[in-house]
Amino acid sequence: MDTRVVKKKLGLKDRYAANTRGLHWETSYQPMDKVFPMDRFEGIVIHDWDKWEDPFRLTMDAYWKYQSEKDRKLYAVIDAFAQNHGDLGVTDARYVNALKLFLQGVTPLEYYAHRGFAHVGRQFSGAGARVAAQMQAVDELRHFQTETHALSHYNKYFNGLHSNNHWFDNLWYCSVPKSFFEDAYSAGPFEFLTAVSFSFEYVLTNLLFVPFMSGAAHNGDLSTVTFGFSAQSDESRHMTLGIECIKFMLEQDPVNVPIVQRWIDKWFWRGYRLLTLVAMMQDYMLPKRVMSWKEAWEMYAEASGGALFADLARYGIRLPKGWADACEGKDHISHQAWSTFYQYGHAAAFHTWLPSADEQAWLAGKYPDSFDQHYRARFAHWQRHAEHQPPQTEAEKDDPAQGRWFNQFLPMLCQVCQVPMLFTEPGDATRICFRQTDWRGQQYHFCSSHCQEIFGDEPEKLSQAWLPVHQIYQGNCYPEDVNPASPGDSPVREMLRYLGINPGEDNGDFDTSRDRANFAKRSQRKATQAK
Repeated sequence: MDTRVVKKKLGLKDRYAANTRGLHWETSYQPMDKVFPMDRFEGIVIHDWDKWEDPFRLTMDAYWKYQSEKDRKLYAVIDAFAQNHGDLGVTDARYVNALKLFLQGVTPLEYYAHRGFAHVGRQFSGAGARVAAQMQAVDELRHFQTETHALSHYNKYFNGLHSNNHWFDNLWYCSVPKSFFEDAYSAGPFEFLTAVSFSFEYVLTNLLFVPFMSGAAHNGDLSTVTFGFSAQSDESRHMTLGIECIKFMLEQDPVNVPIVQRWIDKWFWRGYRLLTLVAMMQDYMLPKRVMSWKEAWEMYAEASGGALFADLARYGIRLPKGWADACEGKDHISHQAWSTFYQYGHAAAFHTWLPSADEQAWLAGKYPDSFDQHYRARFAHWQRHAEHQPPQTEAEKDDPAQGRWFNQFLPMLCQVCQVPMLFTEPGDATRICFRQTDWRGQQYHFCSSHCQEIFGDEPEKLSQAWLPVHQIYQGNCYPEDVNPASPGDSPVREMLRYLGINPGEDNGDFDTSRDRANFAKRSQRKATQAK
Protein backbone atom coordinates (compact mmCIF):
# COMPACT_ATOMS: atom_id res chain seq x y z
CA MET A 1 0.00 0.00 0.00
CA ASP A 2 1.44 3.35 -1.00
CA THR A 3 2.22 5.81 1.73
CA ARG A 4 -0.03 8.85 1.65
CA VAL A 5 1.85 12.03 0.87
CA VAL A 6 0.72 14.96 2.97
CA LYS A 7 1.06 18.25 1.18
CA LYS A 8 2.81 20.83 3.26
CA LYS A 9 0.57 23.75 4.11
CA LEU A 10 1.82 27.01 2.63
CA GLY A 11 3.00 29.68 5.00
CA LEU A 12 1.42 33.13 4.96
CA LYS A 13 4.13 34.62 2.75
CA ASP A 14 4.03 31.76 0.21
CA ARG A 15 0.25 31.69 0.25
CA TYR A 16 0.13 35.40 -0.43
CA ALA A 17 2.63 35.04 -3.28
CA ALA A 18 0.56 32.24 -4.83
CA ASN A 19 -2.63 34.33 -4.62
CA THR A 20 -1.05 37.46 -6.11
CA ARG A 21 2.28 37.10 -7.91
CA GLY A 22 1.33 33.58 -8.92
CA LEU A 23 -1.52 34.96 -11.03
CA HIS A 24 0.86 36.93 -13.24
CA TRP A 25 1.94 35.66 -16.66
CA GLU A 26 4.03 36.88 -19.56
CA THR A 27 2.09 37.55 -22.75
CA SER A 28 2.84 35.46 -25.83
CA TYR A 29 1.18 36.78 -28.97
CA GLN A 30 1.51 40.46 -27.97
CA PRO A 31 4.58 42.10 -26.37
CA MET A 32 4.26 43.17 -22.73
CA ASP A 33 5.09 46.79 -23.60
CA LYS A 34 2.08 46.91 -25.90
CA VAL A 35 -0.25 45.41 -23.29
CA PHE A 36 1.04 47.82 -20.60
CA PRO A 37 1.97 50.98 -22.53
CA MET A 38 1.59 53.29 -19.53
CA ASP A 39 4.60 51.69 -17.81
CA ARG A 40 6.92 53.89 -19.87
CA PHE A 41 4.60 56.77 -20.73
CA GLU A 42 5.90 59.12 -18.00
CA GLY A 43 9.61 58.43 -18.40
CA ILE A 44 9.85 56.31 -15.23
CA VAL A 45 12.35 53.47 -15.64
CA ILE A 46 11.59 50.17 -13.88
CA HIS A 47 14.21 47.43 -14.10
CA ASP A 48 12.76 44.81 -11.76
CA TRP A 49 9.11 44.71 -10.70
CA ASP A 50 9.91 41.90 -8.26
CA LYS A 51 11.56 44.50 -6.04
CA TRP A 52 8.11 45.87 -5.23
CA GLU A 53 7.39 45.11 -1.58
CA ASP A 54 3.73 44.74 -0.68
CA PRO A 55 2.98 46.93 2.35
CA PHE A 56 0.41 44.50 3.82
CA ARG A 57 0.17 40.88 2.76
CA LEU A 58 -3.61 40.62 2.74
CA THR A 59 -5.20 37.90 0.65
CA MET A 60 -8.71 38.53 -0.63
CA ASP A 61 -10.38 36.02 1.70
CA ALA A 62 -8.67 37.56 4.74
CA TYR A 63 -9.54 41.04 3.51
CA TRP A 64 -13.28 40.33 3.29
CA LYS A 65 -13.37 38.76 6.74
CA TYR A 66 -11.49 41.67 8.23
CA GLN A 67 -13.63 44.34 6.57
CA SER A 68 -16.94 42.59 7.28
CA GLU A 69 -16.14 42.53 10.99
CA LYS A 70 -15.46 46.27 10.90
CA ASP A 71 -18.70 46.88 9.00
CA ARG A 72 -20.75 44.94 11.56
CA LYS A 73 -19.42 47.14 14.34
CA LEU A 74 -19.79 50.34 12.31
CA TYR A 75 -23.39 49.79 11.26
CA ALA A 76 -24.37 48.73 14.78
CA VAL A 77 -23.16 52.11 16.03
CA ILE A 78 -24.81 54.01 13.14
CA ASP A 79 -28.12 52.22 13.80
CA ALA A 80 -27.97 52.95 17.55
CA PHE A 81 -27.06 56.58 16.83
CA ALA A 82 -30.10 56.98 14.56
CA GLN A 83 -32.56 55.21 16.87
CA ASN A 84 -31.51 57.34 19.83
CA HIS A 85 -31.59 60.63 17.87
CA GLY A 86 -27.87 61.04 18.35
CA ASP A 87 -27.88 64.22 16.27
CA LEU A 88 -29.46 65.99 19.26
CA GLY A 89 -26.36 65.14 21.28
CA VAL A 90 -24.04 67.37 19.27
CA THR A 91 -22.81 70.48 21.01
CA ASP A 92 -24.41 72.98 18.65
CA ALA A 93 -26.34 72.81 15.37
CA ARG A 94 -23.57 74.87 13.76
CA TYR A 95 -21.44 71.71 13.86
CA VAL A 96 -23.62 70.04 11.21
CA ASN A 97 -22.39 72.58 8.65
CA ALA A 98 -18.93 71.00 8.91
CA LEU A 99 -20.57 67.69 7.98
CA LYS A 100 -22.29 69.36 5.03
CA LEU A 101 -18.96 70.59 3.71
CA PHE A 102 -17.43 67.15 4.36
CA LEU A 103 -20.23 65.42 2.44
CA GLN A 104 -20.09 67.93 -0.43
CA GLY A 105 -16.32 68.14 -0.86
CA VAL A 106 -14.62 65.12 0.77
CA THR A 107 -16.90 62.09 0.50
CA PRO A 108 -17.08 62.22 -3.34
CA LEU A 109 -13.28 62.12 -3.38
CA GLU A 110 -13.42 58.61 -1.98
CA TYR A 111 -15.33 57.52 -5.08
CA TYR A 112 -12.92 59.41 -7.33
CA ALA A 113 -10.05 57.60 -5.60
CA HIS A 114 -11.85 54.27 -6.16
CA ARG A 115 -12.09 55.01 -9.89
CA GLY A 116 -8.50 56.18 -10.03
CA PHE A 117 -7.02 53.11 -8.33
CA ALA A 118 -9.19 50.75 -10.37
CA HIS A 119 -7.78 52.40 -13.50
CA VAL A 120 -4.18 52.34 -12.21
CA GLY A 121 -4.56 48.67 -11.29
CA ARG A 122 -4.73 47.90 -15.00
CA GLN A 123 -1.72 50.00 -16.03
CA PHE A 124 1.25 48.36 -14.26
CA SER A 125 2.99 45.30 -15.66
CA GLY A 126 4.13 44.38 -12.13
CA ALA A 127 1.67 42.09 -10.34
CA GLY A 128 2.44 43.45 -6.86
CA ALA A 129 1.56 47.02 -7.77
CA ARG A 130 -1.57 45.90 -9.61
CA VAL A 131 -2.88 43.96 -6.61
CA ALA A 132 -2.09 46.80 -4.19
CA ALA A 133 -3.96 49.30 -6.39
CA GLN A 134 -6.99 47.04 -6.78
CA MET A 135 -7.18 46.43 -3.03
CA GLN A 136 -7.12 50.16 -2.39
CA ALA A 137 -9.83 50.69 -5.00
CA VAL A 138 -12.10 48.42 -2.94
CA ASP A 139 -11.15 50.31 0.23
CA GLU A 140 -12.03 53.66 -1.28
CA LEU A 141 -15.42 52.45 -2.51
CA ARG A 142 -16.18 51.19 0.99
CA HIS A 143 -15.18 54.55 2.49
CA PHE A 144 -17.53 56.37 0.11
CA GLN A 145 -20.39 54.08 1.15
CA THR A 146 -19.78 54.19 4.91
CA GLU A 147 -19.36 57.97 4.97
CA THR A 148 -22.56 58.42 2.98
CA HIS A 149 -24.49 56.07 5.27
CA ALA A 150 -23.13 57.62 8.47
CA LEU A 151 -24.07 61.15 7.39
CA SER A 152 -27.41 60.25 5.82
CA HIS A 153 -29.11 60.39 9.25
CA TYR A 154 -28.54 64.14 9.41
CA ASN A 155 -30.35 64.63 6.10
CA LYS A 156 -33.63 63.80 7.87
CA TYR A 157 -33.38 66.79 10.19
CA PHE A 158 -31.08 69.39 8.57
CA ASN A 159 -31.08 71.33 5.31
CA GLY A 160 -28.17 71.42 2.86
CA LEU A 161 -27.52 67.66 2.65
CA HIS A 162 -29.84 66.67 -0.19
CA SER A 163 -27.92 67.12 -3.48
CA ASN A 164 -24.27 66.70 -2.64
CA ASN A 165 -23.33 64.83 -5.85
CA HIS A 166 -24.87 67.52 -8.07
CA TRP A 167 -23.14 70.21 -6.01
CA PHE A 168 -19.80 68.42 -6.18
CA ASP A 169 -19.97 68.59 -9.96
CA ASN A 170 -21.08 72.22 -10.24
CA LEU A 171 -20.72 74.26 -7.02
CA TRP A 172 -17.88 76.78 -7.16
CA TYR A 173 -15.92 75.75 -4.04
CA CYS A 174 -16.37 72.01 -4.70
CA SER A 175 -14.25 72.46 -7.81
CA VAL A 176 -11.23 72.69 -5.48
CA PRO A 177 -11.25 69.01 -4.42
CA LYS A 178 -12.81 67.87 -7.71
CA SER A 179 -10.08 69.45 -9.84
CA PHE A 180 -7.39 67.89 -7.63
CA PHE A 181 -8.57 64.36 -8.35
CA GLU A 182 -9.44 64.97 -11.99
CA ASP A 183 -5.93 66.32 -12.54
CA ALA A 184 -4.53 63.25 -10.76
CA TYR A 185 -6.42 60.46 -12.47
CA SER A 186 -6.04 62.03 -15.91
CA ALA A 187 -2.25 61.80 -15.37
CA GLY A 188 -0.12 58.68 -15.81
CA PRO A 189 -0.21 55.84 -13.25
CA PHE A 190 3.04 56.71 -11.46
CA GLU A 191 2.03 60.35 -11.12
CA PHE A 192 -1.38 59.29 -9.82
CA LEU A 193 0.24 57.23 -7.06
CA THR A 194 2.55 60.14 -6.22
CA ALA A 195 -0.41 62.53 -6.08
CA VAL A 196 -2.88 60.41 -4.13
CA SER A 197 -0.96 57.66 -2.33
CA PHE A 198 2.05 59.74 -1.38
CA SER A 199 1.31 63.48 -1.32
CA PHE A 200 -2.30 63.22 -0.17
CA GLU A 201 -2.50 59.94 1.77
CA TYR A 202 0.97 59.86 3.33
CA VAL A 203 1.94 63.51 3.76
CA LEU A 204 -1.39 65.30 4.23
CA THR A 205 -4.28 62.95 5.08
CA ASN A 206 -3.62 62.99 8.84
CA LEU A 207 -4.50 66.68 8.80
CA LEU A 208 -8.02 65.66 7.77
CA PHE A 209 -8.79 62.39 9.47
CA VAL A 210 -7.08 62.77 12.84
CA PRO A 211 -7.93 66.33 14.02
CA PHE A 212 -11.36 66.42 12.37
CA MET A 213 -12.43 63.02 13.74
CA SER A 214 -11.21 64.09 17.17
CA GLY A 215 -13.29 67.22 16.73
CA ALA A 216 -16.33 65.09 15.88
CA ALA A 217 -15.82 63.13 19.11
CA HIS A 218 -15.54 66.33 21.17
CA ASN A 219 -18.76 67.61 19.59
CA GLY A 220 -20.75 64.49 20.37
CA ASP A 221 -20.94 63.02 16.87
CA LEU A 222 -20.47 59.32 17.55
CA SER A 223 -21.57 58.30 14.05
CA THR A 224 -18.87 60.31 12.27
CA VAL A 225 -16.19 59.26 14.76
CA THR A 226 -17.00 55.60 14.18
CA PHE A 227 -16.64 55.70 10.41
CA GLY A 228 -13.41 57.68 10.89
CA PHE A 229 -12.00 55.01 13.16
CA SER A 230 -13.25 52.29 10.83
CA ALA A 231 -11.26 53.88 8.00
CA GLN A 232 -8.06 54.41 9.99
CA SER A 233 -6.67 50.89 9.52
CA ASP A 234 -7.29 51.23 5.78
CA GLU A 235 -5.57 54.64 5.77
CA SER A 236 -2.52 53.02 7.37
CA ARG A 237 -2.30 50.63 4.43
CA HIS A 238 -2.75 53.47 1.99
CA MET A 239 -0.02 55.55 3.59
CA THR A 240 2.36 52.61 3.48
CA LEU A 241 1.53 52.05 -0.18
CA GLY A 242 2.38 55.70 -0.83
CA ILE A 243 5.84 55.58 0.69
CA GLU A 244 6.54 52.19 -0.90
CA CYS A 245 5.66 53.57 -4.33
CA ILE A 246 8.02 56.54 -3.93
CA LYS A 247 10.92 54.47 -2.62
CA PHE A 248 10.39 51.83 -5.30
CA MET A 249 10.64 54.41 -8.11
CA LEU A 250 13.66 56.12 -6.55
CA GLU A 251 15.55 52.84 -6.04
CA GLN A 252 14.94 51.55 -9.57
CA ASP A 253 16.95 54.14 -11.52
CA PRO A 254 18.54 57.58 -10.91
CA VAL A 255 16.69 59.00 -13.93
CA ASN A 256 13.48 58.76 -11.90
CA VAL A 257 14.63 61.20 -9.19
CA PRO A 258 13.99 64.55 -10.98
CA ILE A 259 10.64 63.29 -12.32
CA VAL A 260 9.50 62.26 -8.85
CA GLN A 261 10.75 65.51 -7.33
CA ARG A 262 8.73 67.57 -9.81
CA TRP A 263 5.63 65.53 -8.99
CA ILE A 264 6.20 65.96 -5.26
CA ASP A 265 6.53 69.73 -5.72
CA LYS A 266 3.29 69.86 -7.69
CA TRP A 267 1.12 67.56 -5.60
CA PHE A 268 2.25 68.79 -2.22
CA TRP A 269 1.17 72.28 -3.21
CA ARG A 270 -2.10 71.14 -4.78
CA GLY A 271 -2.89 69.08 -1.67
CA TYR A 272 -2.02 71.97 0.60
CA ARG A 273 -4.40 74.27 -1.27
CA LEU A 274 -7.13 71.63 -1.03
CA LEU A 275 -6.69 71.51 2.74
CA THR A 276 -7.68 75.17 2.97
CA LEU A 277 -11.25 73.90 3.36
CA VAL A 278 -10.15 71.60 6.19
CA ALA A 279 -8.29 74.43 7.94
CA MET A 280 -11.50 76.49 7.90
CA MET A 281 -13.52 73.58 9.27
CA GLN A 282 -10.98 73.03 12.02
CA ASP A 283 -10.83 76.62 13.30
CA TYR A 284 -14.32 77.98 12.59
CA MET A 285 -16.88 75.21 12.08
CA LEU A 286 -16.37 73.11 15.22
CA PRO A 287 -18.22 74.68 18.18
CA LYS A 288 -16.01 72.71 20.57
CA ARG A 289 -12.44 72.75 19.29
CA VAL A 290 -9.70 70.20 19.86
CA MET A 291 -6.72 71.98 18.34
CA SER A 292 -6.15 74.82 15.93
CA TRP A 293 -5.18 74.33 12.30
CA LYS A 294 -1.81 75.84 13.15
CA GLU A 295 -1.21 73.22 15.87
CA ALA A 296 -2.35 70.42 13.56
CA TRP A 297 -0.01 71.65 10.82
CA GLU A 298 2.94 71.81 13.19
CA MET A 299 2.25 68.31 14.50
CA TYR A 300 1.30 66.39 11.36
CA ALA A 301 3.08 68.34 8.62
CA GLU A 302 6.15 70.06 10.03
CA ALA A 303 7.14 67.33 12.51
CA SER A 304 6.03 64.19 10.66
CA GLY A 305 6.53 65.51 7.14
CA GLY A 306 9.88 67.05 8.01
CA ALA A 307 11.11 63.68 9.28
CA LEU A 308 9.82 61.98 6.13
CA PHE A 309 11.70 64.28 3.75
CA ALA A 310 14.82 64.03 5.88
CA ASP A 311 14.63 60.26 5.29
CA LEU A 312 14.06 60.71 1.54
CA ALA A 313 17.11 63.00 1.28
CA ARG A 314 19.30 59.90 0.85
CA TYR A 315 17.61 59.35 -2.51
CA GLY A 316 18.22 62.94 -3.58
CA ILE A 317 14.72 64.21 -2.70
CA ARG A 318 14.41 67.63 -1.03
CA LEU A 319 11.49 69.39 0.64
CA PRO A 320 8.73 70.44 -1.79
CA LYS A 321 9.16 73.91 -3.27
CA GLY A 322 6.10 75.30 -1.50
CA TRP A 323 7.04 73.96 1.93
CA ALA A 324 8.22 77.27 3.43
CA ASP A 325 5.19 79.19 2.15
CA ALA A 326 2.84 76.49 3.46
CA CYS A 327 4.44 76.66 6.89
CA GLU A 328 4.04 80.45 6.90
CA GLY A 329 0.44 80.13 5.72
CA LYS A 330 -0.58 78.14 8.81
CA ASP A 331 -1.15 81.50 10.54
CA HIS A 332 -3.52 82.81 7.88
CA ILE A 333 -5.37 80.42 5.58
CA SER A 334 -8.23 79.41 7.91
CA HIS A 335 -9.09 83.06 8.67
CA GLN A 336 -8.85 84.09 5.04
CA ALA A 337 -11.03 81.17 3.92
CA TRP A 338 -13.75 81.76 6.53
CA SER A 339 -13.79 85.47 5.74
CA THR A 340 -14.41 84.58 2.10
CA PHE A 341 -17.16 82.05 2.84
CA TYR A 342 -18.86 84.46 5.23
CA GLN A 343 -19.11 87.01 2.41
CA TYR A 344 -20.40 84.38 -0.03
CA GLY A 345 -22.66 82.54 2.42
CA HIS A 346 -25.63 83.18 0.11
CA ALA A 347 -23.86 81.35 -2.76
CA ALA A 348 -22.78 78.29 -0.74
CA ALA A 349 -24.71 75.20 0.40
CA PHE A 350 -24.13 75.56 4.13
CA HIS A 351 -24.60 78.25 6.78
CA THR A 352 -21.96 80.70 7.96
CA TRP A 353 -21.73 82.94 11.03
CA LEU A 354 -19.48 85.35 12.86
CA PRO A 355 -17.34 83.82 15.62
CA SER A 356 -18.49 84.79 19.11
CA ALA A 357 -16.39 86.89 21.49
CA ASP A 358 -15.19 83.73 23.28
CA GLU A 359 -14.31 82.08 19.98
CA GLN A 360 -12.40 85.13 18.83
CA ALA A 361 -10.49 85.10 22.12
CA TRP A 362 -9.60 81.44 21.48
CA LEU A 363 -8.44 82.30 17.95
CA ALA A 364 -6.36 85.21 19.24
CA GLY A 365 -4.67 82.88 21.74
CA LYS A 366 -3.93 80.24 19.10
CA TYR A 367 -2.79 82.80 16.52
CA PRO A 368 -0.97 85.49 18.51
CA ASP A 369 0.96 86.72 15.47
CA SER A 370 -1.92 87.11 13.03
CA PHE A 371 -5.51 87.10 14.30
CA ASP A 372 -5.68 90.41 16.19
CA GLN A 373 -3.38 92.13 13.71
CA HIS A 374 -5.23 91.21 10.51
CA TYR A 375 -8.60 89.51 11.07
CA ARG A 376 -10.41 90.63 14.22
CA ALA A 377 -11.25 94.03 12.66
CA ARG A 378 -12.99 92.30 9.73
CA PHE A 379 -15.35 90.45 12.04
CA ALA A 380 -16.00 93.60 14.07
CA HIS A 381 -16.90 95.48 10.87
CA TRP A 382 -19.29 92.74 9.71
CA GLN A 383 -20.80 92.54 13.20
CA ARG A 384 -21.66 96.25 13.05
CA HIS A 385 -23.26 95.64 9.65
CA ALA A 386 -25.31 92.74 10.99
CA GLU A 387 -26.51 94.84 13.94
CA HIS A 388 -27.12 97.95 11.79
CA GLN A 389 -24.68 99.97 13.87
CA PRO A 390 -23.54 103.37 12.55
CA PRO A 391 -19.99 103.85 11.14
CA GLN A 392 -17.30 104.07 13.81
CA THR A 393 -14.25 105.08 11.79
CA GLU A 394 -13.45 107.56 9.04
CA ALA A 395 -12.97 104.72 6.60
CA GLU A 396 -16.54 103.49 7.25
CA LYS A 397 -18.31 106.81 6.66
CA ASP A 398 -19.04 105.94 3.03
CA ASP A 399 -20.16 102.43 4.02
CA PRO A 400 -23.15 102.77 6.36
CA ALA A 401 -24.20 99.58 8.12
CA GLN A 402 -27.13 98.07 6.23
CA GLY A 403 -27.48 94.56 7.59
CA ARG A 404 -25.82 91.19 7.07
CA TRP A 405 -22.96 91.62 4.59
CA PHE A 406 -23.05 89.58 1.40
CA ASN A 407 -20.70 90.01 -1.55
CA GLN A 408 -22.86 90.07 -4.68
CA PHE A 409 -20.07 89.19 -7.14
CA LEU A 410 -18.61 85.73 -7.47
CA PRO A 411 -14.86 85.53 -6.79
CA MET A 412 -12.05 85.06 -9.29
CA LEU A 413 -10.62 81.54 -9.13
CA CYS A 414 -7.05 80.32 -9.49
CA GLN A 415 -6.64 78.46 -12.78
CA VAL A 416 -4.79 75.57 -11.11
CA CYS A 417 -6.04 74.95 -7.56
CA GLN A 418 -9.40 76.70 -8.25
CA VAL A 419 -9.45 78.30 -4.79
CA PRO A 420 -10.79 81.90 -4.88
CA MET A 421 -8.05 84.52 -4.98
CA LEU A 422 -8.06 85.02 -1.22
CA PHE A 423 -4.47 84.29 -0.17
CA THR A 424 -1.92 86.96 0.67
CA GLU A 425 1.66 87.46 -0.42
CA PRO A 426 4.30 85.45 1.48
CA GLY A 427 5.70 87.79 4.11
CA ASP A 428 2.97 90.42 3.67
CA ALA A 429 -0.53 89.56 4.93
CA THR A 430 -1.88 92.94 3.76
CA ARG A 431 -1.60 92.26 -0.01
CA ILE A 432 -3.56 89.71 -2.03
CA CYS A 433 -1.24 87.38 -3.94
CA PHE A 434 -1.93 87.58 -7.65
CA ARG A 435 -0.04 86.15 -10.62
CA GLN A 436 -0.93 85.95 -14.30
CA THR A 437 0.37 84.25 -17.43
CA ASP A 438 -0.41 84.87 -21.10
CA TRP A 439 -0.56 81.67 -23.13
CA ARG A 440 -1.82 81.28 -26.69
CA GLY A 441 -3.57 84.63 -26.62
CA GLN A 442 -5.41 83.98 -23.34
CA GLN A 443 -4.73 85.36 -19.88
CA TYR A 444 -4.69 82.98 -16.89
CA HIS A 445 -4.72 83.96 -13.21
CA PHE A 446 -3.12 82.25 -10.21
CA CYS A 447 -3.20 82.52 -6.43
CA SER A 448 0.55 81.93 -5.99
CA SER A 449 3.85 81.56 -7.76
CA HIS A 450 3.62 77.79 -7.19
CA CYS A 451 0.28 77.45 -9.01
CA GLN A 452 1.71 79.62 -11.80
CA GLU A 453 4.72 77.32 -12.11
CA ILE A 454 2.51 74.21 -12.16
CA PHE A 455 0.54 75.75 -15.03
CA GLY A 456 3.77 76.56 -16.85
CA ASP A 457 4.73 72.87 -16.79
CA GLU A 458 1.41 71.67 -18.25
CA PRO A 459 -0.42 74.55 -19.95
CA GLU A 460 -2.11 72.35 -22.55
CA LYS A 461 -3.81 70.35 -19.80
CA LEU A 462 -4.53 72.98 -17.15
CA SER A 463 -5.78 75.62 -19.59
CA GLN A 464 -8.80 73.34 -20.12
CA ALA A 465 -9.85 73.46 -16.46
CA TRP A 466 -13.61 73.79 -15.88
CA LEU A 467 -13.92 76.88 -13.67
CA PRO A 468 -17.42 77.20 -12.15
CA VAL A 469 -17.40 80.98 -11.86
CA HIS A 470 -16.45 81.33 -15.53
CA GLN A 471 -19.22 78.91 -16.49
CA ILE A 472 -21.78 80.82 -14.41
CA TYR A 473 -20.92 84.17 -15.95
CA GLN A 474 -20.97 82.60 -19.43
CA GLY A 475 -24.54 81.46 -18.77
CA ASN A 476 -23.74 77.73 -18.72
CA CYS A 477 -25.11 77.10 -15.21
CA TYR A 478 -28.61 78.47 -15.74
CA PRO A 479 -31.98 76.73 -15.66
CA GLU A 480 -33.31 75.97 -19.14
CA ASP A 481 -36.15 78.49 -18.80
CA VAL A 482 -33.84 81.48 -18.30
CA ASN A 483 -32.13 83.65 -20.90
CA PRO A 484 -28.79 84.83 -19.46
CA ALA A 485 -28.96 87.97 -21.62
CA SER A 486 -32.34 89.07 -20.26
CA PRO A 487 -32.59 92.43 -18.43
CA GLY A 488 -32.21 92.22 -14.67
CA ASP A 489 -30.39 88.92 -14.89
CA SER A 490 -28.81 87.74 -11.61
CA PRO A 491 -26.09 85.10 -12.11
CA VAL A 492 -26.05 84.18 -8.43
CA ARG A 493 -29.83 83.77 -8.20
CA GLU A 494 -30.03 81.62 -11.31
CA MET A 495 -27.01 79.59 -10.27
CA LEU A 496 -28.79 78.71 -7.01
CA ARG A 497 -31.88 77.63 -8.95
CA TYR A 498 -29.77 75.52 -11.31
CA LEU A 499 -28.03 73.81 -8.37
CA GLY A 500 -31.23 73.24 -6.41
CA ILE A 501 -29.98 75.27 -3.44
CA ASN A 502 -32.86 76.76 -1.46
CA PRO A 503 -31.83 80.30 -0.44
CA GLY A 504 -32.14 80.90 3.27
CA GLU A 505 -32.71 77.21 4.01
CA ASP A 506 -29.57 75.54 2.66
CA ASN A 507 -27.38 78.62 3.07
CA GLY A 508 -27.21 82.15 4.47
CA ASP A 509 -26.70 83.20 8.06
CA PHE A 510 -26.95 80.49 10.69
CA ASP A 511 -28.52 82.73 13.33
CA THR A 512 -31.69 83.16 11.25
CA SER A 513 -31.71 79.65 9.79
CA ARG A 514 -34.39 76.99 10.03
CA ASP A 515 -31.69 74.52 11.12
CA ARG A 516 -31.07 76.52 14.28
CA ALA A 517 -34.78 76.88 15.08
CA ASN A 518 -35.56 73.20 14.41
CA PHE A 519 -32.61 72.00 16.48
CA ALA A 520 -33.66 74.16 19.42
CA LYS A 521 -37.29 72.97 19.16
CA ARG A 522 -36.35 69.28 18.95
CA SER A 523 -33.86 69.60 21.81
CA GLN A 524 -36.51 71.25 23.98
CA ARG A 525 -39.00 68.51 23.16
CA LYS A 526 -36.47 65.80 24.06
CA ALA A 527 -35.67 67.52 27.36
CA THR A 528 -39.38 67.75 28.20
CA GLN A 529 -39.93 64.07 27.40
CA ALA A 530 -36.94 63.13 29.57
CA LYS A 531 -38.57 64.82 32.56
